[in-house]
Amino acid sequence: MHLPEGNTPATTPVAGAHARSAGEVLRAFLKLGLMSFGGPVAHIGYFRAEFVLRRRWIDDATFSDLVALCQFLPGPGSSQLGFSIGLLRAGYWGGLAAWSGFTLPSALALVLVAYGADTAVGPLAMGLVHGLKLIAVAIVAQAVWGMARTLCPDRQRASMAALAAIVVSMSASSLTQIAVLLSGGIAGFWLCRASITASAGAIAVPVSRRAGKTSLVIFCLLLVGLPVLGRFGSWRSVALFDAFYRSGALVFGGGHIVLPLLRNAFVTTGWITDDAFLAGYGAAQAVPGPLFTFAAYLGAVLAPSEHRMAGALLGLVGIFLPGMLILLGALPFWGEFRARADAQAVVRGINATVVGLLGAALYHPIWTSSVKTAGDFSVALLGFVLLTAWRAPPLLIVIMGALAGMARALVFQ
Repeated sequence: MHLPEGNTPATTPVAGAHARSAGEVLRAFLKLGLMSFGGPVAHIGYFRAEFVLRRRWIDDATFSDLVALCQFLPGPGSSQLGFSIGLLRAGYWGGLAAWSGFTLPSALALVLVAYGADTAVGPLAMGLVHGLKLIAVAIVAQAVWGMARTLCPDRQRASMAALAAIVVSMSASSLTQIAVLLSGGIAGFWLCRASITASAGAIAVPVSRRAGKTSLVIFCLLLVGLPVLGRFGSWRSVALFDAFYRSGALVFGGGHIVLPLLRNAFVTTGWITDDAFLAGYGAAQAVPGPLFTFAAYLGAVLAPSEHRMAGALLGLVGIFLPGMLILLGALPFWGEFRARADAQAVVRGINATVVGLLGAALYHPIWTSSVKTAGDFSVALLGFVLLTAWRAPPLLIVIMGALAGMARALVFQ
């Protein structure tokens, strides 16, 4: 991989780290953007199945470290993870291709909703969504199982993961998740030092230190400067962009956490009615890809009818930009950090707690909102066995779940 001047790469690059085609990345992520139902935790499962197990673009250790980093940073965690994978595969264009392929399908669907296009309603559509949610159970379970075997091989880390799952199950707030990750890092520093050397190598990223620092400066300038700029002019677009940017910059804990921030920014200010906001949120639940694409709906609704696509683009860029800037700022230093022996112990602890966070999310909301009957359990279990034992492709499992959900709706309607 070509690294910009000023970067000091690690001695051990990840598999497939040399420059590849951004088109290859776009095609891979476009497929996931069309089928990745189930929210950010399910997306992690899709990414691991596609890029670690099937395509082998990165190894499990690199994937786990990226998951830990993206869980810790503010912003859309699954989109940041996808951007990171694309960045490692094909540089900056690869990162942009990964984001575009994963984001645009759901964004375009929500723009159609904003234009007033007919949306699927009725028992058959509800059955389809339910079947896809059951497959999300299987995919997340596969991710938790596989990551637990890799990241929690001893009783110390297994106990840390279990404790993290218990704590987060009791209180799933973003502050609790951050506290759990910090506690996992501290516990790892003291308990996970066995068999660690400083020669494990770091993630080789095509981002220089200078570029990382520049990204952090831009992140801060926009966070502080956009409100100031809005006060000195009457540009509605600046105010809208600031609302999206601030919501994306201050969210921790996944896509659903951004909803109250967006509601405060747009409903309480009178820019959009509560009914229109909730209608868009409901539509966002029924499309694949990141929940942050809800911003495309809001931007399109808030824009004049002749400029709805521009409004959707403003919303998308505004809400995703801060998370990507802070990710680019962290990546050059994250690799060096994890290459140190004491830092590896901290990362081991954080990775173990990430497994616990995923396990808690597997139970709630994924399991509790999806598995209601013995038939639901059977579909989820069959999907899990096909994924783990038979190595079936995720797309086949998604089709199976969709058909099972629609069949269930036809039987019980």
